[in-house]
Amino acid sequence: MAGQPGFNPGVSLAGAVDLEALKHQVKAEPGQAGGAPAAGGYVIDTNENTFQAMVTTSATFPILLLLWVPTDDRLFDMACALGDAVNAQNGLIQLSRIDIAANPSIAQALQVQGAPALFALIGGRPMPLLQGLPSADELTQLCEQVVPQIIQVAHQSGVDGTAPYSGDPDAGADGVAGADEAADAAVPPEHMEAYRLACEGDYAGAADAYARVLEADPKDSLAARERAKALLLSRSGSANVREVRAAGAAAPDDVEAQLAVADVDMIGGQIQDAFDRLLDFLADGHKADIEPVRQRLLEYFAIPEPTDPRLAAARRRLATLMY
Repeated sequence: MAGQPGFNPGVSLAGAVDLEALKHQVKAEPGQAGGAPAAGGYVIDTNENTFQAMVTTSATFPILLLLWVPTDDRLFDMACALGDAVNAQNGLIQLSRIDIAANPSIAQALQVQGAPALFALIGGRPMPLLQGLPSADELTQLCEQVVPQIIQVAHQSGVDGTAPYSGDPDAGADGVAGADEAADAAVPPEHMEAYRLACEGDYAGAADAYARVLEADPKDSLAARERAKALLLSRSGSANVREVRAAGAAAPDDVEAQLAVADVDMIGGQIQDAFDRLLDFLADGHKADIEPVRQRLLEYFAIPEPTDPRLAAARRRLATLMY
């Protein structure tokens, strides 16, 4: 991962004015001549209204968070390089840019004091990568090494979906439409309704749509995986993790409380913890609850790669506990 260069904030959340930032302020809008690089492709701009939805989608595909100030020209090269690196991955990762001057509550939630700051977001869990302007070597390392590492870590956690393509920022309306059509073409036609609902955040609707796909073709493993993810997000995508864990600790014999904790483990990429929690619950004498636990584990088993060794071990242990 990139190092931690000397911190030179571009904005103070306490209200003080950074005179150095004012020297580098531009008036042009992103995408205009002299302005910041525009969003587009797999690069989006997120604000306080869309932040939670963006966090939720990180259970489907990994996200690189850039906290910046889009009027500070010192950050343009970094934003451009990161955007190019993410777009080169063809949807395996998304870059979400957050203007901390306009959205200070997000910066406060992430304990960021100024721009730029960079995080990886996988399964709703932010991982700090860098704070402050990177050197040229550090920026190269971020683009060439760290971005692929984030994708690899996400895949190991079962977070391996594809981010939606939002069009070429330099294209006209025809170019954007063509890009969207190309992105849609990568989705099996029978999955399109479910895929659209998932992109819109309607995970319950997406799960129902994927269930209909599976009725027509029970061997569609992609539909089974995406349905399991949609069910998981519809149940627990907006759960307060701290409250769920506290409730689970307070009620170790309550199956619903333990299922809820296992859900937040799965969303957070802690697959082994989720498996172990439910299997240990059965092993501790809760055989009367075996059916809801079995059903939940079967959902979870659809999410990792079939060759994941954790999956085979959990299947064997479940079979042993059932008989």
